[in-house]
Amino acid sequence: MHERERQRMILSALKGRSVGTVQEFAALTGASEATIRRDIQALSTARRLRKVRGGAEALAPSAIPGLPDGSNLALAQTLKVAEKRAIAREAARLCEEDDAAIINGGSTTFQMVHFLTDASFQVMTNSFPIAEHLLQHSRCTVLLPAGAVYRAQGLILSPFEADGTAHFRARRMFLGVQSVSALGLAETDPLIIQSEQRLMRQADELVILADSSKFANRSSLLLAPLERAHVLVTDEGISDRDAAMVEAAGVNLIVAKIEGGANGHRL
Repeated sequence: MHERERQRMILSALKGRSVGTVQEFAALTGASEATIRRDIQALSTARRLRKVRGGAEALAPSAIPGLPDGSNLALAQTLKVAEKRAIAREAARLCEEDDAAIINGGSTTFQMVHFLTDASFQVMTNSFPIAEHLLQHSRCTVLLPAGAVYRAQGLILSPFEADGTAHFRARRMFLGVQSVSALGLAETDPLIIQSEQRLMRQADELVILADSSKFANRSSLLLAPLERAHVLVTDEGISDRDAAMVEAAGVNLIVAKIEGGANGHRL
């Protein structure tokens, strides 16, 4: 990976978390810790970040429009970070140059932006944080649907069909969910489900990003049957039983590895 791309990824990661360690940046970029330390020193000299013991911190706190401190998204971003990053890495590998994709808002899909710093394709997203990162750290063309800001999740949501999504066609939609079970993919809010179902209609393939804890979660609102997904990306914490359930539904399962940025493997 080129030095400039590594440094863009480091800055992008800091914008989402404010503070990061050398080890986290090494896992994110696949570079050695010595290389990351040199990058941090170079970015510190250029006054792009502040070098701290064992890592780096952003020069100013991250500010996401419409997202107050302590929001659901802000909390979710602190949970299972390594797993979500590994899952996002594998999902980003499915993106192709000059393609079109839909990336739904969420703490796991948000991690994808760090692996798209050199990407150049069309993206529709209903997430302010994702849109902001892609505009600043990629060459992607970013489209947003119409609607109101749903502050707790940082989403743009509308109860109306005419939100602009019907005019966009994507090869893949990348979607995070609250729960995965034999009954299907589930969410917690009817308005979010309405938005996600509209977006799903505009994509040829549906890629689910779900860390292994989502198989234990329960939600009463079903978004879609599990069979609707084409690919499900998760981490190595998935049980054999849950893996078998996904395969039985005819969904391609990708298990992302965390250690050293190793490639995920397909089951």
